[in-house]
Amino acid sequence: MMRFSRSPFPWLLSTAPTRYNKKWVVAASQRFSTGRPLGKNAEPSEDLLYPPPPTTRHSDLKSFLAYADRTALDPTSSVYVGTHYEYTVASTLSRYGIAAKRCGGASDLGVDLLGTWRIPVQAASSPPPPLRVIVQCKAGSRRIGPALIRELEGSFVGAPVGWRGAGVLALLVTEGTATKGVRDSLGRSNWPMGFISCSRDGVVRQILWNKRAEDEGLEGLGVGLRHTGSGDSEPEIILTYHNMNLPLLDRQT
Repeated sequence: MMRFSRSPFPWLLSTAPTRYNKKWVVAASQRFSTGRPLGKNAEPSEDLLYPPPPTTRHSDLKSFLAYADRTALDPTSSVYVGTHYEYTVASTLSRYGIAAKRCGGASDLGVDLLGTWRIPVQAASSPPPPLRVIVQCKAGSRRIGPALIRELEGSFVGAPVGWRGAGVLALLVTEGTATKGVRDSLGRSNWPMGFISCSRDGVVRQILWNKRAEDEGLEGLGVGLRHTGSGDSEPEIILTYHNMNLPLLDRQT
């Protein structure tokens, strides 16, 4: 189920999500190339083998900033901007229950972060099983079009062994919000995928996913807004589970 905003903030998702026309929300019955059936009951292995990080010089945003200062790395360079954004995204997603590690590099095949998503449900008798998550991060002001969704589909093929088969969700994270072309392409895809708009300083402005992602393990999950203070403050995107607001967790540091 895709969700969009009717709030005064057109880039935000409303607390009362509206369904898109089902003509373009395709519920796929296909199986992955492994032949394993898709479904929300697929549990990720507790012994996932993560690929080695692209560098040992830094492992989070704090250590990267120290490294960049120590080496006088140009903050306008693509290396600085891309690495900073990937660490920011990993820290931001941790607030929604996604534990992601940076794995991008010269041969990452489009995969920047790998991890697992445990929906932070505290009072549910049967919380949804965790999903394995593939994340592509696109920093900068590049055009956000359907080509990025096609590239995201390719990440399923290029993912490490532990992130193949059932119980895997791919997320595209960009600084801008999704265009109609992106939403349409996402809705038509036979792969379980989602889209998140996250600013360079870690503010989430949009979360949406397709029907296949819902079938794969996001059933019952929704998106809403939480007002944090004065009328001038920007509302926060939160998740809901069967209309129950879920807490935002502490940032991963």
